[in-house]
Amino acid sequence: MTSTAHAAQGAESGPATTDTDSGQSRVRGERWVGKLRRHRADLGILLLFVVLAAWLTQGMWPTPSARVLALNPEDQALYEWFLAADARVLHGDFSLLSDRLNAPDGVNMMANTTVIALGVLFAPVTLAFGAPVTFALLAALNLAGTAAAWYLLFTRTLRVRRLAAALAAGLCGFGPGMLSQTNSHLHMTAQWLVPVLIWLVVRLVRAADPQARPEQPGVDRRGVVTSAVGLAVAVSVQVFIGEEVLFLTAVAMVILSLVYAAANPALARRVLPGFLAGMALAVVVAGVLLAYPLWFQFAGPQSVPNGMFSPYYFSADLASWPAISPLSLAGSDQAAQLTTGPAEYNTFLGWPLLVAAVGATVWLIRRPVVIAAAVTGLAMVALSLGPTIVVHREATEISGPYALLLGIPVVDGALPMRFALALLPLIATVLALAVDRALAAEQRSVRILLPVSAVIALLPIFPTPLPVSTRPEVPQFFTAGHWRDCVEPGGVLVPVPLATPQEPWPMRWAVAADASFALPEGFFIGPYAAGGKASMGTYKQPTSQLLTEVAKTGAVPAVGDAERQQAQQDIRFWNASCVVLGDDAPHADSLRTTLESLLGPATRAVDVWTWRVG
Repeated sequence: MTSTAHAAQGAESGPATTDTDSGQSRVRGERWVGKLRRHRADLGILLLFVVLAAWLTQGMWPTPSARVLALNPEDQALYEWFLAADARVLHGDFSLLSDRLNAPDGVNMMANTTVIALGVLFAPVTLAFGAPVTFALLAALNLAGTAAAWYLLFTRTLRVRRLAAALAAGLCGFGPGMLSQTNSHLHMTAQWLVPVLIWLVVRLVRAADPQARPEQPGVDRRGVVTSAVGLAVAVSVQVFIGEEVLFLTAVAMVILSLVYAAANPALARRVLPGFLAGMALAVVVAGVLLAYPLWFQFAGPQSVPNGMFSPYYFSADLASWPAISPLSLAGSDQAAQLTTGPAEYNTFLGWPLLVAAVGATVWLIRRPVVIAAAVTGLAMVALSLGPTIVVHREATEISGPYALLLGIPVVDGALPMRFALALLPLIATVLALAVDRALAAEQRSVRILLPVSAVIALLPIFPTPLPVSTRPEVPQFFTAGHWRDCVEPGGVLVPVPLATPQEPWPMRWAVAADASFALPEGFFIGPYAAGGKASMGTYKQPTSQLLTEVAKTGAVPAVGDAERQQAQQDIRFWNASCVVLGDDAPHADSLRTTLESLLGPATRAVDVWTWRVG
């Protein structure tokens, strides 16, 4: 009787529990549907950014390994090698001093413009599909991700309307400088973490404001701590993505914060104690996280004591500001003469946008954030002009503010013209506020005319797809893994001719093998200039120089015992075990003849010639 009752009770409770679970699942599903409906406009805008980024980088698909960004193929080869080297973290074979390039000395990864965090994050993609696929993905995702992050900051923190936020975020993510830097400068376009840094600073300020929460007066200590720790972590991650972007952000934020404090002294006085305490905590935490990597960068093996490039050469031409980028809808090739190359159209904002920015600033000048953005923007413009003002490619006798930074360690390593990149979000912020105010206006004419004017100002600099070209296929000897018959994993393979900063193409051979073997020399930043200062690449060994001359001229040199002994000495220096000549090498027949005179008969392996040495 009792057992029967228990059975009946169990039979009754089973369906009830099932009904309850299904009901809860249905409620959760309805909540998700409700959230999607509420945010479908936001999702639509974010999807639009992804589509635009895909359209701009369409030329690299569907075969990224066979396509190259036509305006900067050398840097693309370098970044693909970086990504392949970073992906080795999944094999437990990664170090800040990489032994896979510049054998036997190696390369200091922190002293180069690597994107280690992105390389590690996308390592599964790289190992599964190859570094060219990862490069193409990042080229697009950096644009879309940056725009998306700014959109969320504008709508959630600045609290402007979606249309205003979308226009402003589009400028941040797809502005002329961003599209130009997409020509192989992944470390400059990966700016999706910058809005996060700004949000954390704003969050810290609000937590430090005793009047921010009327229902609970006083400093939000928990908010201060979490904001500070979050800021430290975000800064640390950004160091492993792009230190130059972090530097530009820090300079702009310092100026912006000081001007904002001067324009709103009451707020500054309230938040200063808590804010300084939070920043001190952030500095301590970031210092602990970054102590070793930064030491390695500036004092570790293969580190460099100075910046690589001259600030006099990489200064913005004053005439380039009202010009329109050749990569924009209304651009012309003539404007390209106003900068150093197609990857540095940082200042080409166009006169319509400049006029709109000035007009919006004047209209909103009473707002402290607009005052701060305007002053910071002018500072960025001034710094971008470099040590000496240049107008239409003619140097003047007027010194720019950047001259004050010359000689300051680390700081003077920044390229002056890239300060202009910090102007995009500053202008975008002012435009977002102006369009938002216009949309809230009572006059119908204002609600229509001002947003339309903003669109018209942005239309001339609307980006066009990046130019691409085809590139030679990597020999099957490397893509199919036959290289293992000539060099062991981790060993040194000598490509002929050897890679240089001007001709880095053999580095693609190592990329195709997931950086499983090392190369001598190559394209990187190292301490090989006079006095151990920074150089692009290293000096050539005599045999490398000999082979380079053959590749240039096609003339077969006389080879005697001295040359053969030197070749053996260089091979021992590199610790090489294999020399490889591809069929598509310049003057391949002359190179093969020279190599056979130096090293003996060649062996045909799939689609290359090889010499086992060492």
